[in-house]
Amino acid sequence: MEGRDRGKATIVMLICALGWSLGGICIKMISWNALVIIGFRSLIAGGFLLAYMKKEGLRFVFSKYSIIIGVALSSTMAMYVFANKMTTAANAIVIQYTCPVWVLLISAVFFRKKINRIDALVVVICVAGIALFFFDQITPGNMLGNIIALMSGIGLATVMVVNGVAKDSETQYSGIVIGQSLACLFGLIGGLAQAGFSPQQVEILFILVLGILQMGTPYLLYPYAAKRLSPLACSLIGMLEPIANPIWVAVFYGEVPGMFAFAGGTVIIVTTSLWMIWQSRHPELQ
Repeated sequence: MEGRDRGKATIVMLICALGWSLGGICIKMISWNALVIIGFRSLIAGGFLLAYMKKEGLRFVFSKYSIIIGVALSSTMAMYVFANKMTTAANAIVIQYTCPVWVLLISAVFFRKKINRIDALVVVICVAGIALFFFDQITPGNMLGNIIALMSGIGLATVMVVNGVAKDSETQYSGIVIGQSLACLFGLIGGLAQAGFSPQQVEILFILVLGILQMGTPYLLYPYAAKRLSPLACSLIGMLEPIANPIWVAVFYGEVPGMFAFAGGTVIIVTTSLWMIWQSRHPELQ
């Protein structure tokens, strides 16, 4: 039964990653400033999740873990949108998905998890891959966007680690709702204060896709996977997102990553994929 549960959790995590991968193309197709996008996306997603919690009779939990999840998640979501507006979608998502490296380091520093030689080697290679992004299309905006994407990865790793520690669904969902609420408050107050906001119908459609399909549904499903898979497994299965995200943007928006970004992304994705395969064959080392 445990193996069957893990199989279902893996499929659920893949669905989450595919939903998250819609973020890049939707953000690129909306002309609004980053703050307005953050606010409306989280307003829709937060309402979606609150409705689910009420339907399932889940209690809202305001605890240490739910607060940490909420603060880390809201920071991650905000920085990801800003990064998408300041650098390429490929840079934003692939740099963010160095989060398995940060999962390792956070687990080691705060939860005393031992890092073996293979894990250490993966960290070094991924850091080298990250460095390549900073040689690509060097402009002040792109550089800052890359740095913000890196910070977003650290925030995402924090969410995954704490979700793994706080195993109960009520804490996990409450943390996600707190994160959506903070992001909504920050985005709407900061964004609507700016002039020139005039939404088009197609942009409303894309913001609904962001709120329901890209954010609401995956975060509704994610706690199921987080309870049955390790934080590291969740982050590695989620590597589907940085693979699919730039493809949607390249096909439907025409934005193609530069040579160094492509090389860095290949290094990171291939390394973490091989690492996942190696870990599956050596479960005794986890």
